Amino acid sequence: MYKVLSDIDFIKGGGLIPVVVQDITSKNVLTLAYSNKKSIVLTKKTGKSWFWSRSRKKLWMKGETSGNVQNVKKILVDCDCDAIIYLVDAKGPACHTKRNTCFHNELK
Repeated sequence: MYKVLSDIDFIKGGGLIPVVVQDITSKNVLTLAYSNKKSIVLTKKTGKSWFWSRSRKKLWMKGETSGNVQNVKKILVDCDCDAIIYLVDAKGPACHTKRNTCFHNELK
């Protein structure tokens, strides 16, 4: 089933929805970020992963400073239309710590 941008429920999250970024080949979860409507439009238009920075209050493209871009191959929408997955071909590490995934700390 296909969804369109107007199906996505941005209201629950105050204008933002969580985006799980997953490697399309390995299926590893690379990171979790947040997007607004404009960042999703930019992602669809450019094929690169765009997000909304909650701390800096601005749009950002993954890799714009590091060069570690994520080429978005597919966008999946969950059943409630309030979260999405970017399936990506990652060029370099996803985490700002230079690790492939942001999920490298185990909770004890």
